[in-house]
Amino acid sequence: MVVKVLAEEAPGEIRFAELRRRVPGISQKMLSTTLRSLDRDGLVARRVEPTVPPAVHYRLTELGLSLEGPLSALRVWAETHMSEIDRNNRLADAPVSE
Repeated sequence: MVVKVLAEEAPGEIRFAELRRRVPGISQKMLSTTLRSLDRDGLVARRVEPTVPPAVHYRLTELGLSLEGPLSALRVWAETHMSEIDRNNRLADAPVSE
């Protein structure tokens, strides 16, 4: 989801607080951990403005932008098979009859 939000801003940047607002249900710690990992992998670039408090901006790198095609294909696959996945989950969660 973080990559998707960053892709919507590409090639621009987005501040941490705005990114957090756009990713529902994510904690500050989880977002920080995710962004740190994406930065380490070279998928995201981080820029810090020396203000008080510091303004931290993120953007996708070229490598990160190259994920758009594969992620789109995964989304299409998931949408195509969602009813089957839901059915399998219902079967797995159904109480066992004796």
